[in-house]
Amino acid sequence: MFQNVVNIIIAWFEKKAFGVCTWLGLKLGMKSTTIRLYFIYLSFFTFGSPIILYFVLAFLLENKKFFFPQKAVRKRIWDL
Repeated sequence: MFQNVVNIIIAWFEKKAFGVCTWLGLKLGMKSTTIRLYFIYLSFFTFGSPIILYFVLAFLLENKKFFFPQKAVRKRIWDL
């Protein structure tokens, strides 16, 4: 029973919690679990300052369409 609850919590964090580590993992070509561990270790060694970076990245990812608007991609030369 306890293991089932732990798996549900882990699945929720993997899918719903901001996605910062997953996004960084895709950009850097690393596992997201490795990046999560780095955030945790750095938070202990630097007294929590990477958490500020994490929340800034989470804010930017949630509002990406406002900060980084996508340019329209033309499929053919005749499309305007």
